[in-house]
Amino acid sequence: MDLPSSFCANFGPNATTFMIPAEIFPTRLRSTCHGISAAAGRAGSIVGAFGFLYASQEKDPARRPSNFPKGIGKRNSLFVLCVINFVGMLFTFLVPEPKGKSLEESSNEVFGEDQEEALFKRFSPI
Repeated sequence: MDLPSSFCANFGPNATTFMIPAEIFPTRLRSTCHGISAAAGRAGSIVGAFGFLYASQEKDPARRPSNFPKGIGKRNSLFVLCVINFVGMLFTFLVPEPKGKSLEESSNEVFGEDQEEALFKRFSPI
């Protein structure tokens, strides 16, 4: 039972965090942008976890702990979470598909022989 639930919980977020950034960023900036993307995902997780904690508090003071401010309630918080997840899914579908191209071809970094020779001469230590 643990394996199917783990797969369902990680299929979407892991694809968005690890697979898509590896395909869409230019080769020269890929590692830096991949790190920024992963850090933004982790920061969003922290904001979501603490935001849900405070937003899910009940409006009625008798039904919530005294040290928490008034929130919008659990039901409304789950509706907000659903909308945010749906918007995230839409943004994920807006990412361009490489359509069988290599990573260099999809980022327009394929050089002809003349360009490769010019770069080799420019950056060679000799």
